[in-house]
Amino acid sequence: MRVTVADVPLTGFEETYRAQQARLPASGPGWQPVHTVYVPADRFSAATVSGWGAEALALAEAHLAGPGEVAEVFGVPEELAPAVRERVLRKLGREPVEDLRIDFEDGYGVRPGEEDGHVERAAEAVAAMRAAGTLPRRWGLRVKSFADGDPGRSVRTLDGFVTGVVARAGKLPPGFTVTFPKVLMEGYLRQFAAFLERLEAGLGVRLRFEMQVEAPQTLEFLRGDLAAALGGRLAAAHFGVFDYTAAIGLPPHEQRLDHPACDHARHVMQVAFAGTGVELSDGSLAASPASGSAADVRALWRRHSELVRHSLRHGFYQGWDMHPSHLVSRFATVHAFHLARYDAYRERVRAWEGQREAGGGVMDEPATIRTLAAALQRADAALA
Repeated sequence: MRVTVADVPLTGFEETYRAQQARLPASGPGWQPVHTVYVPADRFSAATVSGWGAEALALAEAHLAGPGEVAEVFGVPEELAPAVRERVLRKLGREPVEDLRIDFEDGYGVRPGEEDGHVERAAEAVAAMRAAGTLPRRWGLRVKSFADGDPGRSVRTLDGFVTGVVARAGKLPPGFTVTFPKVLMEGYLRQFAAFLERLEAGLGVRLRFEMQVEAPQTLEFLRGDLAAALGGRLAAAHFGVFDYTAAIGLPPHEQRLDHPACDHARHVMQVAFAGTGVELSDGSLAASPASGSAADVRALWRRHSELVRHSLRHGFYQGWDMHPSHLVSRFATVHAFHLARYDAYRERVRAWEGQREAGGGVMDEPATIRTLAAALQRADAALA
């Protein structure tokens, strides 16, 4: 029997293919929160989420009297405005916060004699929220950075918080994650992941974390195999707009989320983590309404909505919210974004599945159909 070149096994193929499957799981998008709400630890309590929701709902009812205001303030097409307003009011009343982070870093400051006490009170509040059914679907804390030269403070806070919650709630409630800021050196990631492994040994749970991309130096070591190198513990990468823009020398008035320099950083993050399952989140707007007047509240909403839309157009479906007013513009903009094209996307997918023309001269490729299907999945999760 004649042996051809095609009959000869390809050396190393199986190993390479296994590495591909491990590095690029190629799964569709799961549920991802549309935002992360940051609350300084000294201001956090079991009533924080309900308080934010009540304040946001009051602002919406006061300054969005009808669909016309929604269309004008957020640039929503008039035909979508009634549905968007109704959805936003319902969301604020039912689930105003999807992801909560108790902040022990920049939003909290350096408090050597107070942090342990705030850790204990935060653990008590989380346990109370868990018992009351008010703990968001995703939650956790942001610890201090190793780059500040005091890793002991960072891991002490994390250890005290996690063990405190477990002691009070009986176990670590689902949805927990920890945010690791200012990652200036790749070694800090390995050291933090190793600490999580030691901590979880006594808890019987898997601990994962999200890194913050807040400096140009961090972009240098972002790559596709980073998550695997950290034992699968890296869950997400969050962009930090103000530290990043300061680090590259932008003047204060240009330190904004939609600056082209920030677009570059986000695109590096996308390239590094595409297909790995590591979630991406954009940063925040560091502003609140200048007053309670309709003009000031709506001005804040317009600017925040512009930034949220900018993130969505660039493929970042999550961002940070720093004030209750942001919840209104976040949900209004996200819901309008998904509703605007939902029916058209669904029709194109159905046309493909039925092997018929989608209409309008559209010729979809398989990759486009996968993208459309993923967009529908994200929309279903965001609009639920």
